[in-house]
Amino acid sequence: MSVVPADVLAGTTAAQGGGAGRTPVAELGPRARLWPSLAAVYRAQLSRARVARIPLLFVATFQSVGIMIMMRGVVDGGGEAHSVVAGAAIVVVAFVALNLLAQYFGQLRASGGLDHYATLPVPPAAVVLGAAAAYASFTVPGTLVTAVFGCALFGLPLGNLWVLVAVIPLAGAALSGLGAACGLLAPRPELATLLGQLGMSAALLLGVLPPERMPEAIRLARDLLPSTYGVEAYARTFAARPDWPLVGVDMAVCAGVGVVSLAVATWAYRRAAVR
Repeated sequence: MSVVPADVLAGTTAAQGGGAGRTPVAELGPRARLWPSLAAVYRAQLSRARVARIPLLFVATFQSVGIMIMMRGVVDGGGEAHSVVAGAAIVVVAFVALNLLAQYFGQLRASGGLDHYATLPVPPAAVVLGAAAAYASFTVPGTLVTAVFGCALFGLPLGNLWVLVAVIPLAGAALSGLGAACGLLAPRPELATLLGQLGMSAALLLGVLPPERMPEAIRLARDLLPSTYGVEAYARTFAARPDWPLVGVDMAVCAGVGVVSLAVATWAYRRAAVR
């Protein structure tokens, strides 16, 4: 029978807990990868928010449709009608992705809900991106209904409606990141709600009103709003011969702002979770 050396036996005993009466220390498992974590958070948020957010989506759609009906008495057609229809469609995205997401993260931070996510082995980016994607998904039906109704109301073509397939996620990403950052950085949930409401109001006023009728200072403020580039991208497609390179530039700007805003929201999540 072979004899185990004393030094090997001692090392084995130490690795198992250092002796009798001590519980072996379990190693932590590896953190989950980004994309599987993001998909899990997205599904959880989508199922959780479906019942509560669908009535609010109807409110957002009804609001945008009502705005277009009122503007119909002021705007007859042409480029101004393009801005009204495109702006009203993107307002639905702003209402859900910016306003509601700011409120959600503000309440989550105030109630200690961030502590739950902080204990999960998921990357912070997965939490922010999953919630943002879930809220942005709710904007698709309302945006399409608003766009179709606006085109029928102003006599605009529906041939380029497919552009919204790209505009909705790009504008939704930019506005979702902004809304999440507002909710996570606001010291109180009431302030997060206020910031979300102000952001949605800015998207409403600066997006729906034709830029030709705005003062120069207001136009400069409009250029700073992320949703403006989604509005411009969709509005350009109503032309007889759309300037597709400019449409692509507007979408690229929207995508760039979305990356930056979601990165800021991820940083804000890390900052809020450690407090």
